[in-house]
Amino acid sequence: MFDNLRDSADSSFYEEEPNDLYKEPAPVNSKPKPASAAPKKRRKSNKQFLGMTAQQRFILTLMLMFAVCMMGTLAMFVLGKMSLL
Repeated sequence: MFDNLRDSADSSFYEEEPNDLYKEPAPVNSKPKPASAAPKKRRKSNKQFLGMTAQQRFILTLMLMFAVCMMGTLAMFVLGKMSLL
C-alpha cells in the first residue's frame, strides 16, 4: 500500500493534468481529424475501493456504524436525555 509513497510525493499533480485553458487556438486552415478514430476503452473496474474487497468494506462499515451508535448513546447519557434508572 505504501510502496510508492515516496515516489508519488516527488511528482506534482499539476504536471500530469493537461491544461486546456491556455491552449492556443487551432489554425483556421487546418482540416478536422476524421471521426474514424475509436474512443479509448476504459479500464475494467476490479470492484475495489481503497484496495478493499466487498467483505472488508462491509466490516469497516459495520464498525463505523457501531462507533456512531455508541458515541450517540454516550452523548445522550452525558446530556441527560437518557438515564439508567
